Amino acid sequence: MPSLILFLELAAIAIIFAGLPLLYLWRKPGYSFFQKLNWVLVFMTFDLIVFGAFTRLTDSGLGCPDWPGCYGTSNPFHALTEIQQAESAMPTGPVTVIKAWIEMIHRYLAMTVGALILVQVGIAFSKLKSLGKNPLLGSLGLLVLVCVQGAFGAWTVTLKLQPIIVTIHLMLALVLLSCLTLYAQQSWEEKLSAVRVLRIRPISAQLLTLSFVVLFIQVFLGAWVSTNYAVLACPDFPTCMGSIWPETNWSEGFTLWRQLGLNAQGEFISPVALQTIHWTHRLFAALVLMVLGTLGLKALKLATPVLSGLGLVAKLLLAVLLLQIVTGISNVIFQWPLLAALLHTAGSAALVFCLVRMSYWASWKPFIQKKMTSI
Repeated sequence: MPSLILFLELAAIAIIFAGLPLLYLWRKPGYSFFQKLNWVLVFMTFDLIVFGAFTRLTDSGLGCPDWPGCYGTSNPFHALTEIQQAESAMPTGPVTVIKAWIEMIHRYLAMTVGALILVQVGIAFSKLKSLGKNPLLGSLGLLVLVCVQGAFGAWTVTLKLQPIIVTIHLMLALVLLSCLTLYAQQSWEEKLSAVRVLRIRPISAQLLTLSFVVLFIQVFLGAWVSTNYAVLACPDFPTCMGSIWPETNWSEGFTLWRQLGLNAQGEFISPVALQTIHWTHRLFAALVLMVLGTLGLKALKLATPVLSGLGLVAKLLLAVLLLQIVTGISNVIFQWPLLAALLHTAGSAALVFCLVRMSYWASWKPFIQKKMTSI
């Protein structure tokens, strides 16, 4: 069991890491501290997702095989002897000094996000009379979500990178990013002002909802590819193993509860099952491109000088879609280079961010665009 001293040391590290952005926000003029903190949390969570991908792609997820510390200590420096012994016993294994530091830095960043959300809860509570209960309830929901995410982070280690656990861990990270972005774009102070700003909502909520659904399915498929190390199961493009429709094994490929590298029977997973995982992700990408591309082009067409923010988000969405195509193909052609894989994960997080930002201009009612006519 982790000791009290370990928890105190980790808490001190989280406070120090969280104190740096808080100090920056306190010294930076402009919007209210609460609004700035909310957007910093979005930025920090995005960084956490990308660094989590770096941790996975460098095989550092078990760099510290216990949780929450590293061999019962708060940092790899204190566990240097144990790490070196593990590395000597298994030179090609998952434990090295560098991998241990990568894993612990990922945990430090996660603790920083958690600490900042605690600060967010405190500020929302202090503004309960002026802002109402909604900011506090939303912040408490974010706190619960980040705790659940932390639990899946622990299970990722203790269950030895079981694919479904790692996949859910990534999915929850994107859900957290979505919720933080949605929370940050709320103008809590403006809602209590006597002045009401009329918001134009030209985006179809139906199309936006469809975009969310297909994107999250594709993110799940992509995470399933990555956690099963199926990126190179189809080493050619646009075909797979030289075939337009390769041999498939859906039941083995999409058996969710099993150990890494094994099938449900405890045997090594077959190459055909890995091909199926890869091929499904590649096929579904075409649907994602069609739906999100349609949304981006429609948003760009509806953008006006009054809706300049919508135009910027639409351009970002289309640019990230292009990035996803390039990096996805590069992962196959260039044999899964680290940079392309990192950009691919960052692109999926950026797409989620863009869709949530577009919800600011979305409505379930049909938008009627009026044209000015000269008399």
